[in-house]
Amino acid sequence: MKKSIKPFFYLALSTLVGFNVSCKETGKTSDGQEFTYIKKGTQKPLEGEFVLYNLEVRTGKDSVFISTADQGMPGYLRYSDSIPKNNFMDEIFLGLKKGDSILVEAKASKVFEDNTPPFLTSDETIKIRIGAFEVLDEENIMAYFNDLQQKAMDAENAGAADRLILEDETIAKYVKDNNLDATKTESGLYYVIEKRGSGPEIEEGSQASVHYAGYLLDGKIFDTSIKEVAQQNNIYNEQRDQAGGYSPFDLQVGVGQVIPGWDEGLSLLRKGDKAKLIIPSPLAYGTRGAGADIPGNSILVFDVEIMDVAN
Repeated sequence: MKKSIKPFFYLALSTLVGFNVSCKETGKTSDGQEFTYIKKGTQKPLEGEFVLYNLEVRTGKDSVFISTADQGMPGYLRYSDSIPKNNFMDEIFLGLKKGDSILVEAKASKVFEDNTPPFLTSDETIKIRIGAFEVLDEENIMAYFNDLQQKAMDAENAGAADRLILEDETIAKYVKDNNLDATKTESGLYYVIEKRGSGPEIEEGSQASVHYAGYLLDGKIFDTSIKEVAQQNNIYNEQRDQAGGYSPFDLQVGVGQVIPGWDEGLSLLRKGDKAKLIIPSPLAYGTRGAGADIPGNSILVFDVEIMDVAN
């Protein structure tokens, strides 16, 4: 399999370095592709060292469609003399030095070859900006990303606390407007017992089998394990049906296999229970959301029925 540096486009990830023109020295790859040094660096990575870079890619209409700034951490590549340079982007990335700021303008078909995104035309000129800002060995790059991840978690936790206060007002209104007999837990989860079963209680580590339907607070359904509910709400998937996907969801409760709101909510139930879980976004998918159907900061509502419990 041919190795290529192009996948590093999608490892992208911190704030883009400035690209104010301080020089206009040009370079040229072996196939004749020109690029411009907006700023030239000096520290070349040694064998096995990592180059960290920021990246921005724009369409011919100057619209950004790849950006490390949007992803929250820089891209990186591990330098090695043995990596083959199969195209001009390989040459540019493998030639990066700490401090380099580079602008490349090339046809989309040349950059992406047979994998040109559908929103680009093959002859469209795209602009690629690369800023290499650090060279680290393996130990230090691990420390760098661990620190970056911890800072992101701290920021998310701080935001989650504020979000819980804000969303509690929204959930309380939803409960009142829908005349629900709901109980609020210390975490901010609301639950409604709609039918009590008589089977064993769910404990931490229990294996539970659950039928469910998940909704946004506006009533839009995004997933269900029940075929009839999927059909009624126009989200039925024949392939899922053929694969046996419309059946109770089996999980081990309390071990992080599901969102925190599910782990906590199910632990309050027993076999045979039917309940409604109203889950604030910090106990669901947070600021990131989940796919196209669950936007960031979404309060989720789940109707659940506990089909079986094994302790």
